[in-house]
Amino acid sequence: MNPTTVAASPAMDNLGRQVRASFDRSGNDRFRMLMQSLTAHLHAFLRENDVTIEEWYAGVDFLTRTGWTCSETRQEFVLLSDVLGASMLIEVLAEARGEWGGATERTVLGPFHMTTSPERELGSSIAGGAGDERLLVYGRVSDTTGAAVSSATLDVWQANGEGYYDVQLPDVVSPGSGRGLFTTNSAGWFYFETVAPAPYPIPSDGPVGELLAAAMRPVYRPAHIHFQVSAAGCREVTTHIFLADSPYLDSDAVFAVRPNLIRQRQTIDGDHGGLADLVVDPGGPPVPSSAEVLRVDLVLAPDADATSWRST
Repeated sequence: MNPTTVAASPAMDNLGRQVRASFDRSGNDRFRMLMQSLTAHLHAFLRENDVTIEEWYAGVDFLTRTGWTCSETRQEFVLLSDVLGASMLIEVLAEARGEWGGATERTVLGPFHMTTSPERELGSSIAGGAGDERLLVYGRVSDTTGAAVSSATLDVWQANGEGYYDVQLPDVVSPGSGRGLFTTNSAGWFYFETVAPAPYPIPSDGPVGELLAAAMRPVYRPAHIHFQVSAAGCREVTTHIFLADSPYLDSDAVFAVRPNLIRQRQTIDGDHGGLADLVVDPGGPPVPSSAEVLRVDLVLAPDADATSWRST
C-alpha cells in the first residue's frame, strides 16, 4: 500500500505552526531547533501516511509496552533504537563530523551494557567457569600517532558460547561472567582469556520482537565482543570486534558490522609455528604454546576536554 498524502488544510497548517511556536520561548537554541524540527517531521509523517486514530494509538501502546519491558538489566528502548538503525546512524553522523579523529571505528553500545563489569587483572579469565572453546584475546591500545596508551581502561562484555549474556540467565550464569574491566600495562598491552562467543538472536519476547516478526526480519547477531575503551586525555571508543568465521555478518539485526572491525582467529600450535605472524613486543602478553588467539588493536583519538576514563 502506497502512502496517501492528505492535502494540506488551514487547520493542519495552523496546528503545525502553533506547536512549533510553543517551543519559541526556550532559552536553549539547540533544544528549540530539535523540537521544532521533530514536530515538523512528525506532522508530515502523519499527513503523508494518513495515519488513523487506531494506528496512532497502536503506536502509543507499542511505546508504552516498550517502556514497561525495560528493567535494571534490560533496555528495550536501546534495542528499538538499534533495530531501527538509529543507534548506528548516530555513530555515522559523528564520524561525518570528524569526531572519531582517526580512532577505531565506533559501533552501537547495545542493550546489554546494563551492569558494572568486575575489575580483573591482565591475563585473567572472564569465562566464568564455562567449558566452551577457550580464546585468548590480546592487543595494544595506542593513540592516533601510534604511541602506546598506558593505564587505558577496557570495559569488555560478551555473550557466552551458547549466545547468552549473564543478565539473560541470572539463575544459571554467575553475575559478571563474560565481563571484565582491564587496565593496559606500561606498553599499552591488554590480554585476557574468554570463551569464543556465539551468534545469538536479540531478545524477541518483547515489543521489539513483535516488530521484527511483523516485518519478517532476521533477529540474529554475528559473534562479537564489545569493547569500551578510554583513557585520560582521549575520546572514549565504544565498539565491537566481530569474529570473521561467524554467520550473520551480512545480516546483523542492528546493522553494526563494519569491515574494519572483523577479526580472524588464529591457532598457535605447540611449536609456536604461528607466532611469526603475531608480533608480540616486549611487555606484551604471554602467548601459550597452544591456543586459539584473537588480536585486537585499538586506537584512541585525543580529547583536550577529557579528564576521566569513563563517561557518566
